[in-house]
Amino acid sequence: MPNLCVNIAGIKMKNPFTVGSGTFGNDGEFEKFFPIELLGALTPKTIRSYEWPGNPPPRLAEAAAGLLSSVGIPSKSWERFVKEDVPVLKKIPIPVIQSVIGRTEEEYVEIVKKCSDLGVFAGIELNLSCPNLKQGGLSFGSDPQASESLIKKVRKQTKLPLIAKLPPDYSNIVNVAKAVESAGADAIAMINAPRAMAIDYKTRKPVLGNKVGALSGPAIKPIAVYLVWEVYKAVSIPIIGMGGIVDFRDVIEFMSAGARAVAFGTINFIDTQAIPRALKDLENYLIENNIDDVNEIVGCAHC
Repeated sequence: MPNLCVNIAGIKMKNPFTVGSGTFGNDGEFEKFFPIELLGALTPKTIRSYEWPGNPPPRLAEAAAGLLSSVGIPSKSWERFVKEDVPVLKKIPIPVIQSVIGRTEEEYVEIVKKCSDLGVFAGIELNLSCPNLKQGGLSFGSDPQASESLIKKVRKQTKLPLIAKLPPDYSNIVNVAKAVESAGADAIAMINAPRAMAIDYKTRKPVLGNKVGALSGPAIKPIAVYLVWEVYKAVSIPIIGMGGIVDFRDVIEFMSAGARAVAFGTINFIDTQAIPRALKDLENYLIENNIDDVNEIVGCAHC
Protein backbone atom coordinates (compact mmCIF):
# COMPACT_ATOMS: atom_id res chain seq x y z
CA MET A 1 0.00 0.00 0.00
CA PRO A 2 1.25 3.52 -0.73
CA ASN A 3 2.41 5.77 2.08
CA LEU A 4 -0.13 8.49 2.90
CA CYS A 5 1.72 9.99 5.87
CA VAL A 6 2.81 13.63 5.73
CA ASN A 7 4.69 15.82 8.18
CA ILE A 8 3.64 19.42 8.74
CA ALA A 9 6.35 21.11 10.81
CA GLY A 10 6.62 18.14 13.15
CA ILE A 11 2.89 17.38 13.16
CA LYS A 12 2.74 13.78 11.96
CA MET A 13 -0.42 13.14 9.97
CA LYS A 14 -1.30 9.63 8.80
CA ASN A 15 -2.79 11.16 5.66
CA PRO A 16 -2.79 14.70 4.22
CA PHE A 17 -6.42 15.48 5.13
CA THR A 18 -7.66 18.01 7.65
CA VAL A 19 -10.69 20.32 7.69
CA GLY A 20 -11.13 24.04 7.31
CA SER A 21 -11.61 25.79 10.63
CA GLY A 22 -15.26 26.64 11.15
CA THR A 23 -16.61 23.85 8.96
CA PHE A 24 -16.41 21.04 11.51
CA GLY A 25 -17.16 22.53 14.92
CA ASN A 26 -15.35 21.51 18.09
CA ASP A 27 -17.95 19.73 20.17
CA GLY A 28 -17.70 16.19 18.85
CA GLU A 29 -20.71 16.24 16.53
CA PHE A 30 -18.52 15.24 13.60
CA GLU A 31 -18.57 11.66 14.90
CA LYS A 32 -22.14 11.34 13.62
CA PHE A 33 -20.82 11.24 10.05
CA PHE A 34 -17.60 9.22 10.08
CA PRO A 35 -14.88 8.20 12.56
CA ILE A 36 -12.69 11.22 13.24
CA GLU A 37 -9.57 9.05 13.07
CA LEU A 38 -10.00 8.88 9.29
CA LEU A 39 -8.51 12.38 9.19
CA GLY A 40 -4.82 13.11 9.37
CA ALA A 41 -5.50 16.01 11.74
CA LEU A 42 -8.45 18.01 13.05
CA THR A 43 -8.64 21.80 12.88
CA PRO A 44 -11.56 22.90 15.09
CA LYS A 45 -13.33 26.23 14.73
CA THR A 46 -11.37 29.38 15.49
CA ILE A 47 -11.50 30.55 19.10
CA ARG A 48 -10.76 33.74 21.00
CA SER A 49 -9.71 34.30 24.59
CA TYR A 50 -13.07 35.91 25.36
CA GLU A 51 -16.76 35.55 24.57
CA TRP A 52 -17.87 37.04 21.24
CA PRO A 53 -21.35 37.06 19.65
CA GLY A 54 -20.33 37.02 15.99
CA ASN A 55 -22.05 38.91 13.20
CA PRO A 56 -25.79 39.62 12.90
CA PRO A 57 -27.97 37.24 10.86
CA PRO A 58 -28.51 36.26 8.14
CA ARG A 59 -25.05 34.70 8.19
CA LEU A 60 -25.21 32.29 5.24
CA ALA A 61 -26.44 32.46 1.66
CA GLU A 62 -26.01 30.19 -1.33
CA ALA A 63 -23.98 31.42 -4.29
CA ALA A 64 -23.18 29.95 -7.69
CA ALA A 65 -20.67 27.13 -7.07
CA GLY A 66 -20.15 28.23 -3.50
CA LEU A 67 -21.34 29.62 -0.21
CA LEU A 68 -21.50 33.19 1.09
CA SER A 69 -20.89 33.46 4.81
CA SER A 70 -20.48 36.14 7.43
CA VAL A 71 -20.45 34.33 10.74
CA GLY A 72 -17.95 36.62 12.46
CA ILE A 73 -16.27 33.88 14.52
CA PRO A 74 -18.56 33.73 17.57
CA SER A 75 -16.75 32.37 20.61
CA LYS A 76 -17.51 31.01 24.04
CA SER A 77 -15.73 32.44 27.04
CA TRP A 78 -12.36 30.85 27.70
CA GLU A 79 -13.76 29.25 30.85
CA ARG A 80 -16.60 27.60 28.94
CA PHE A 81 -14.22 26.43 26.22
CA VAL A 82 -11.99 24.75 28.79
CA LYS A 83 -14.96 23.18 30.57
CA GLU A 84 -17.04 22.07 27.60
CA ASP A 85 -14.76 21.62 24.60
CA VAL A 86 -11.30 20.74 25.87
CA PRO A 87 -12.43 17.40 27.40
CA VAL A 88 -13.79 16.40 23.98
CA LEU A 89 -10.66 17.52 22.14
CA LYS A 90 -8.44 15.62 24.58
CA LYS A 91 -10.06 12.34 23.54
CA ILE A 92 -9.49 12.82 19.81
CA PRO A 93 -6.96 10.19 18.63
CA ILE A 94 -5.35 12.36 15.94
CA PRO A 95 -3.41 15.64 16.09
CA VAL A 96 -5.56 18.68 16.89
CA ILE A 97 -4.48 22.01 15.38
CA GLN A 98 -6.35 24.77 17.19
CA SER A 99 -7.21 27.87 15.17
CA VAL A 100 -7.11 31.20 17.05
CA ILE A 101 -7.74 34.87 16.32
CA GLY A 102 -7.41 38.24 18.03
CA ARG A 103 -8.12 41.89 17.29
CA THR A 104 -4.68 43.01 18.44
CA GLU A 105 -1.21 41.53 18.85
CA GLU A 106 -1.85 41.32 22.59
CA GLU A 107 -5.00 39.25 22.06
CA TYR A 108 -3.17 36.84 19.76
CA VAL A 109 -0.38 36.50 22.30
CA GLU A 110 -2.89 35.82 25.08
CA ILE A 111 -4.87 33.13 23.28
CA VAL A 112 -1.73 31.38 21.97
CA LYS A 113 -0.25 31.22 25.46
CA LYS A 114 -3.51 29.89 26.92
CA CYS A 115 -3.79 27.21 24.23
CA SER A 116 -0.16 26.22 24.58
CA ASP A 117 -0.43 25.89 28.35
CA LEU A 118 -3.31 23.40 28.00
CA GLY A 119 -0.97 20.74 26.62
CA VAL A 120 -3.71 19.42 24.33
CA PHE A 121 -2.84 20.72 20.88
CA ALA A 122 -0.34 19.51 18.29
CA GLY A 123 -0.12 22.95 16.69
CA ILE A 124 -1.75 26.37 16.50
CA GLU A 125 -3.22 27.97 13.41
CA LEU A 126 -3.11 31.77 13.50
CA ASN A 127 -6.11 33.07 11.60
CA LEU A 128 -4.58 36.16 9.99
CA SER A 129 -7.19 36.40 7.30
CA CYS A 130 -10.83 36.38 8.40
CA PRO A 131 -12.63 38.32 5.64
CA ASN A 132 -15.71 39.39 7.60
CA LEU A 133 -14.27 41.07 10.68
CA LYS A 134 -13.75 44.78 11.07
CA GLN A 135 -10.77 44.33 13.40
CA GLY A 136 -7.86 41.91 13.49
CA GLY A 137 -7.35 38.98 11.16
CA LEU A 138 -7.28 40.48 7.70
CA SER A 139 -5.36 43.57 8.78
CA PHE A 140 -2.44 41.34 9.78
CA GLY A 141 -2.60 38.89 6.88
CA SER A 142 -2.38 41.57 4.20
CA ASP A 143 0.57 43.44 5.71
CA PRO A 144 4.05 41.84 5.71
CA GLN A 145 5.35 44.09 8.49
CA ALA A 146 2.30 43.58 10.71
CA SER A 147 2.28 39.82 10.19
CA GLU A 148 6.02 39.57 10.85
CA SER A 149 5.71 41.56 14.08
CA LEU A 150 2.80 39.41 15.23
CA ILE A 151 4.52 36.09 14.51
CA LYS A 152 7.66 37.20 16.36
CA LYS A 153 5.66 38.06 19.48
CA VAL A 154 3.54 34.92 19.36
CA ARG A 155 6.59 32.74 18.71
CA LYS A 156 7.92 33.62 22.17
CA GLN A 157 4.79 32.19 23.80
CA THR A 158 4.87 28.63 22.51
CA LYS A 159 7.05 25.82 21.25
CA LEU A 160 4.14 24.36 19.32
CA PRO A 161 4.21 24.54 15.51
CA LEU A 162 2.70 27.83 14.33
CA ILE A 163 0.68 27.82 11.11
CA ALA A 164 -0.12 31.21 9.58
CA LYS A 165 -3.44 31.24 7.70
CA LEU A 166 -3.25 33.76 4.86
CA PRO A 167 -5.85 35.69 2.83
CA PRO A 168 -6.20 35.52 -0.98
CA ASP A 169 -4.30 38.78 -1.46
CA TYR A 170 -2.81 38.74 -4.96
CA SER A 171 -0.78 41.88 -4.39
CA ASN A 172 0.97 40.83 -1.19
CA ILE A 173 0.56 37.15 -0.39
CA VAL A 174 4.08 36.16 -1.43
CA ASN A 175 5.59 38.99 0.62
CA VAL A 176 3.44 38.05 3.62
CA ALA A 177 4.41 34.39 3.25
CA LYS A 178 8.08 35.30 3.26
CA ALA A 179 7.56 37.59 6.26
CA VAL A 180 5.83 34.96 8.42
CA GLU A 181 8.47 32.39 7.50
CA SER A 182 11.32 34.68 8.50
CA ALA A 183 9.52 35.59 11.74
CA GLY A 184 9.26 31.97 12.86
CA ALA A 185 6.08 30.49 11.42
CA ASP A 186 6.46 26.75 10.84
CA ALA A 187 3.85 26.36 8.10
CA ILE A 188 1.30 28.26 6.05
CA ALA A 189 -2.41 27.54 5.54
CA MET A 190 -3.99 29.06 2.45
CA ILE A 191 -6.27 30.40 1.31
CA ASN A 192 -8.96 31.82 3.50
CA ALA A 193 -12.14 32.82 1.69
CA PRO A 194 -12.07 36.07 -0.33
CA ARG A 195 -14.40 38.92 0.55
CA ALA A 196 -17.70 38.82 -1.29
CA MET A 197 -21.32 39.91 -1.07
CA ALA A 198 -24.73 39.47 -2.66
CA ILE A 199 -27.62 41.89 -3.09
CA ASP A 200 -31.24 40.79 -3.26
CA TYR A 201 -32.60 42.11 -6.54
CA LYS A 202 -36.11 42.36 -5.07
CA THR A 203 -35.21 44.51 -2.08
CA ARG A 204 -31.98 45.93 -3.54
CA LYS A 205 -30.40 45.34 -0.12
CA PRO A 206 -27.42 43.17 0.91
CA VAL A 207 -28.38 39.57 1.61
CA LEU A 208 -26.05 39.11 4.60
CA GLY A 209 -26.68 40.80 7.92
CA ASN A 210 -23.09 42.06 7.94
CA LYS A 211 -23.52 43.22 4.34
CA VAL A 212 -20.06 41.89 3.38
CA GLY A 213 -18.99 38.29 3.88
CA ALA A 214 -16.82 35.68 2.21
CA LEU A 215 -17.10 33.30 -0.72
CA SER A 216 -16.04 29.69 -0.25
CA GLY A 217 -16.52 26.47 -2.17
CA PRO A 218 -15.56 25.30 -5.69
CA ALA A 219 -15.86 28.82 -7.14
CA ILE A 220 -12.58 29.86 -5.48
CA LYS A 221 -10.51 26.73 -6.19
CA PRO A 222 -8.62 28.02 -9.26
CA ILE A 223 -7.61 31.12 -7.29
CA ALA A 224 -6.45 29.01 -4.37
CA VAL A 225 -4.43 26.64 -6.56
CA TYR A 226 -2.70 29.58 -8.25
CA LEU A 227 -1.77 31.24 -4.96
CA VAL A 228 -0.45 27.97 -3.51
CA TRP A 229 1.63 27.65 -6.68
CA GLU A 230 3.12 31.12 -6.17
CA VAL A 231 3.81 30.78 -2.45
CA TYR A 232 5.39 27.33 -2.87
CA LYS A 233 8.05 28.91 -5.05
CA ALA A 234 8.80 31.57 -2.43
CA VAL A 235 9.05 29.67 0.88
CA SER A 236 10.53 26.46 2.22
CA ILE A 237 8.01 25.78 5.00
CA PRO A 238 5.11 23.40 4.28
CA ILE A 239 1.75 24.58 2.97
CA ILE A 240 -1.72 23.35 3.90
CA GLY A 241 -3.84 24.08 0.83
CA MET A 242 -7.54 24.85 0.93
CA GLY A 243 -10.27 26.55 -1.05
CA GLY A 244 -13.00 24.61 -2.85
CA ILE A 245 -11.70 21.07 -2.36
CA VAL A 246 -14.44 18.48 -2.90
CA ASP A 247 -12.74 15.25 -4.05
CA PHE A 248 -9.44 13.42 -4.61
CA ARG A 249 -8.82 15.20 -7.92
CA ASP A 250 -8.76 18.52 -6.10
CA VAL A 251 -6.39 17.04 -3.52
CA ILE A 252 -3.97 15.99 -6.26
CA GLU A 253 -4.23 19.41 -7.90
CA PHE A 254 -3.40 21.29 -4.69
CA MET A 255 -0.56 18.94 -3.80
CA SER A 256 0.88 19.17 -7.30
CA ALA A 257 0.87 22.96 -6.92
CA GLY A 258 2.86 22.67 -3.69
CA ALA A 259 0.55 21.85 -0.76
CA ARG A 260 1.76 19.07 1.54
CA ALA A 261 -1.63 18.71 3.22
CA VAL A 262 -5.13 19.87 2.33
CA ALA A 263 -8.26 21.03 4.16
CA PHE A 264 -11.84 20.17 3.20
CA GLY A 265 -14.15 23.06 4.04
CA THR A 266 -17.51 24.03 2.55
CA ILE A 267 -18.05 20.55 1.11
CA ASN A 268 -18.59 19.31 4.69
CA PHE A 269 -21.91 21.20 4.77
CA ILE A 270 -23.04 19.56 1.55
CA ASP A 271 -21.64 16.02 1.55
CA THR A 272 -20.69 14.47 4.88
CA GLN A 273 -19.05 11.52 3.11
CA ALA A 274 -16.79 13.59 0.85
CA ILE A 275 -13.72 13.07 3.04
CA PRO A 276 -13.96 9.26 3.47
CA ARG A 277 -14.63 8.90 -0.25
CA ALA A 278 -11.75 11.18 -1.25
CA LEU A 279 -9.35 9.28 1.01
CA LYS A 280 -10.24 5.96 -0.58
CA ASP A 281 -10.09 7.44 -4.08
CA LEU A 282 -6.69 9.04 -3.40
CA GLU A 283 -5.27 5.72 -2.26
CA ASN A 284 -6.62 3.99 -5.38
CA TYR A 285 -5.16 6.74 -7.58
CA LEU A 286 -1.70 6.26 -6.07
CA ILE A 287 -1.90 2.49 -6.59
CA GLU A 288 -3.11 2.81 -10.19
CA ASN A 289 -0.34 5.28 -11.01
CA ASN A 290 2.45 3.33 -9.25
CA ILE A 291 3.12 6.12 -6.76
CA ASP A 292 4.53 4.67 -3.55
CA ASP A 293 4.43 7.84 -1.46
CA VAL A 294 1.90 10.68 -1.57
CA ASN A 295 4.73 13.12 -0.83
CA GLU A 296 6.05 12.49 -4.33
CA ILE A 297 3.14 14.56 -5.67
CA VAL A 298 4.01 17.67 -3.65
CA GLY A 299 5.14 20.40 -6.04
CA CYS A 300 5.43 18.02 -8.98
CA ALA A 301 3.66 20.46 -11.32
CA HIS A 302 6.70 22.75 -10.97
CA CYS A 303 9.06 20.16 -12.45
